[in-house]
Amino acid sequence: MPGLAAKSRNIPDEPKESANLNRDFPCKGGPDKPLNALAEAMWQLVLSRKPDWLVDLHEGFDFHKINKKSTGAGLIRTRHKDVLAVSERMLEAVNKTIDEADHELVPMINPAVGSLARAAWEVNGIRAMIQETCLKEPLARRVRQHRIMVHCLLKDLEMVDCDRDLITPPDRQPGELRVAVYCGGGVGSTGPVRLEGLLQADRGVLARLVSPEAIRAGVLRQFDAVVFPGGTGKGTAEALGEGGREAVERFVRGGGGYLGICAGAYLATSGYEWGLKIIDAKTVDSRHWKRGKGTVKIELTPAGREILGRREGELPIYYANGPLLGPGGRDDLQDYTVLSYFRQEMRENDAPEGVMLNTPAMIAATYQKGRVALFSPHPEKTAGLEPFVARVIRWTAGRAPQDAGIAPATRRAR
Repeated sequence: MPGLAAKSRNIPDEPKESANLNRDFPCKGGPDKPLNALAEAMWQLVLSRKPDWLVDLHEGFDFHKINKKSTGAGLIRTRHKDVLAVSERMLEAVNKTIDEADHELVPMINPAVGSLARAAWEVNGIRAMIQETCLKEPLARRVRQHRIMVHCLLKDLEMVDCDRDLITPPDRQPGELRVAVYCGGGVGSTGPVRLEGLLQADRGVLARLVSPEAIRAGVLRQFDAVVFPGGTGKGTAEALGEGGREAVERFVRGGGGYLGICAGAYLATSGYEWGLKIIDAKTVDSRHWKRGKGTVKIELTPAGREILGRREGELPIYYANGPLLGPGGRDDLQDYTVLSYFRQEMRENDAPEGVMLNTPAMIAATYQKGRVALFSPHPEKTAGLEPFVARVIRWTAGRAPQDAGIAPATRRAR
């Protein structure tokens, strides 16, 4: 989609009067025919397939309850009695997952003149509606809200009997590795998408964005490993909530893999009340956590080269206030193995000299049946080091290599 690639609601290089695809379809008071080639192709598909139902998935710039100029967080129905009836159940289902009252989806009537839903209803009598989520929500949450509403409709039509949070194919390909990438409160909007794309590009990997709501609902059961990107560790912990943190801990304890990058590394440690406590590590010099952003140098250990690849010497890598890691001193957790050390330091905001230098940049350990790896810096944002992510994920999921000199778990069950 040219507009999607350009991050615009309008089609690039299309005349202004026909650039908005949501106003390009024939209906009363609107165009008498599709206004551009893309609209024509979509309209011909509708005419040829003659669907009973048409659901158009949209996003608005704000919550309608807060800003009436936006249709975001709304379910825009045509006036067909079947649409009006099932839409009430769809709204009930999705709003049960929303904590903030002002963010709930609201019922609306009559899609915009020129919209595909309006045209399908007025010209062909098709039961049609537009689902609008809000762009201010994290992507995985918006996707889940759409999925919940569509699932409700399909279940009402007796077309599905699966769980609404089933987001992986029922049949696994030979050797396929399934990885969940956290996307929700506490992380930025681009990090999860970058990681999902990076993993999807690796042969044999299926990656999906998952929201904190989906994690609390048990979505991690479908995956071999989970990645928590950069952002804020405490913010991620708060978004997960106690139930979400317990779900992640239970997933790793039962054999799942965990990769924490920057904020995701903070989240896994044992020194914070809100931490997952799945690795015997705590942060060093937390007072000066805001050490700076920029390129530093790391050096892989023999264990690091075994897992991450045979990279000799010092390697430049992007760093952005990631944790300095040290032993947590817990007897109930396995000691970690260092995969790389910082060979250069950041010292902004009065961070003391020498503290960061030669501390672990990347560590790994077992946790009961699972495996944990933490990256303080960002290989996914460093040209040439992106493969570190897929390689360490394969290790956390128990693929290859099997040990890399990292001791198996011997601690007692929690």
